[in-house]
Amino acid sequence: MASTLFSRAFLAASRRLITPSLLPETTLNLAAFLSKRSFFSQLGASSTWARRAMASSGVGGKAGYATSSVPTNEPVVSVDWLHSNLREPDLKVLDASWYMPEEQRNSIQEYQVAHVPGALFFDLDGISDRSTSLPHMLPSEEAFGAGCSALGIENKNGVVVYDAKGIYSAARVWWMFRAFGHNKVWVLDGGLPRWRASGYDVESSASGDAILKASAASESIEKIYQGQTVSPITFQTKFQPHLVWSLDQVKKNMEDPTYQHIDARSKARFDGTAPEPRKGIRSGHIPGSKCVPFPQLLDSSQTLLPAEEVKKRFEQEEISLDKPIMASCGTGVTACILAMGLHRLGKTDVPVYDGSWTEWATEPDLPREGAESSS
Repeated sequence: MASTLFSRAFLAASRRLITPSLLPETTLNLAAFLSKRSFFSQLGASSTWARRAMASSGVGGKAGYATSSVPTNEPVVSVDWLHSNLREPDLKVLDASWYMPEEQRNSIQEYQVAHVPGALFFDLDGISDRSTSLPHMLPSEEAFGAGCSALGIENKNGVVVYDAKGIYSAARVWWMFRAFGHNKVWVLDGGLPRWRASGYDVESSASGDAILKASAASESIEKIYQGQTVSPITFQTKFQPHLVWSLDQVKKNMEDPTYQHIDARSKARFDGTAPEPRKGIRSGHIPGSKCVPFPQLLDSSQTLLPAEEVKKRFEQEEISLDKPIMASCGTGVTACILAMGLHRLGKTDVPVYDGSWTEWATEPDLPREGAESSS
């Protein structure tokens, strides 16, 4: 497989650090600003906002790593927090970069060129359900546990996930860990671009160990689906069914709405005026769903908007935050960004339709709405 070929090619490569040039910034780096103790001291120790901001940015309190300093209702950590805690042994960093086929980018090769020092590569397509033709579907409990164990992840670990776009595929992996009962997981706000723009080092020519682990994780998944035993298992899972919706659940909700259905795809794809990126899939949308394109929740530097701004985005689309919400997209990736935004608002139980539009649109008897679907 590809990962094995890469491991052989780079086994002899030495590890080195590249210090990137600082990129010009036209706006104030708020995350960096808020991480300064002097700023918080000016606010006063009695400021509730100051205490919360200190906690979420990883400053204040005891020195060193402590996931307790990052609230579990906060889905992201800043690049400054990660830089301060990067070498802590109980923290695992995962590069979960992934691209659509038409982008013609190779996430493993890009990982080899530049990644956060010490980060492991999480193969979104490799750690997936092998019993379906749908792309990167959620694997079984046993398979996910085997894959994470092969990567060296344990239940005691805090996990920070990032990707090379800012906030994109990392959100999917954040949701996957939560779907299997691991809540000590966060997305790196702004991802690798933000990390590099902040002047932090990246690592190139990863050790063969990192690539071998990625390959072993994919092979472990394959063995599970073939009925073979995989050991040792260091990561125990506890499936959270309320976070994962099936086609039948979406169909039932369409017929008898109890959850508001939001779709993270672009308005053009949702309306059926632009083609789907995957061949053979007609554009359009599931009846009753509303379009909330995922980029609306991100700022220009691809970081998650503040809670008040996120709230406005949903309210603009007439989504009630007082009622249940479920999310979908094309293949269950960017729907997780909507789930992250709602998580920031305290709605921590938003399910994602795993198969999303790709599954729905390939079922000939299911209703569809939109220009292309009605043609």
